[in-house]
Amino acid sequence: MYIVYGGFFAFLLLLFAVSGILYHAQDNLLYHPDLPANSRIFVPVPSMHGLPYETLHLKSREGVSLHAFWIRHPGDKGRYVPTVVYFHGNAGNMGHRLQNAGGFFHTLQCNVLMVEYRGYGLSDGAPSERGFFLDAKTILDHLFSRHDLDHSQIVVFGRSLGGAVAIDLAADAVYGFKLMGLIVENTFTSIPDMAVELIHPCVQYLPLCCYRNKFLSVHKIQFVAAPTLFVSGLADTLVPPKMMTMLHTRCGSTRKNMLQIVGGSHNDTWAVSGYYQGIAQFLAECKEIKGPLQTPPVSQNNVWPRIEEV
Repeated sequence: MYIVYGGFFAFLLLLFAVSGILYHAQDNLLYHPDLPANSRIFVPVPSMHGLPYETLHLKSREGVSLHAFWIRHPGDKGRYVPTVVYFHGNAGNMGHRLQNAGGFFHTLQCNVLMVEYRGYGLSDGAPSERGFFLDAKTILDHLFSRHDLDHSQIVVFGRSLGGAVAIDLAADAVYGFKLMGLIVENTFTSIPDMAVELIHPCVQYLPLCCYRNKFLSVHKIQFVAAPTLFVSGLADTLVPPKMMTMLHTRCGSTRKNMLQIVGGSHNDTWAVSGYYQGIAQFLAECKEIKGPLQTPPVSQNNVWPRIEEV
């Protein structure tokens, strides 16, 4: 009996120790704005890839200065093509994704607004879950204040961590209905789920309050009504493709497609054959639909756990 209780007590101590380490070190584990080196100092610009652009410095609702690239087709053409809002992953800066942005611009004939989160690149502030969500709303507010694009053709794109930011925006009761579509690529169901995959199965028993960052996409995705494309690289060894399958299953939109890319890794799925063709087909379908196909469930204040303010 004492052995049983002793083992259980030791297990609890292990859980509390792991939870403490996770909570206080989680920002360092999740956010990597300095990788590769000098990513907070040097941001490659679109002109290095032959892309026309305007540099934007936007103020968030909290006064945080955000750096962005507005890559727009010149003349009247920019008023009639779709606009993709691009949220990148947890490392580096937006300049490291310009080849992919060039594909959206040239191959898919889209304007692209590349977003730099707070604490990344030349943006001010420090990374946080709540801050990222506020930054996304700031970016969309800016787009709707402009008169050089078609407001009915805005598509939000997010890869990896950026997918969680994009899902939060698309699930919002106000902003979600302004979107023509949502595209998420190699993103995860939640940070707690990723902890189970990357650390140890025992962390599944940790309460949600032990996580400083949660990014609960698996719960929010049910409130997405806009047409949604899930781009899953089947060779992704970081985020298990099964997470993309789960998000697709739980998505609240009646128009949801899964684009599986054989050989696509976590960061390089965009370079594999079939990637742009699949997205082009999705965008063509979105243009025909122009808006959400259904009204998602109404979220109550207690549906999603509170995001800690940091």
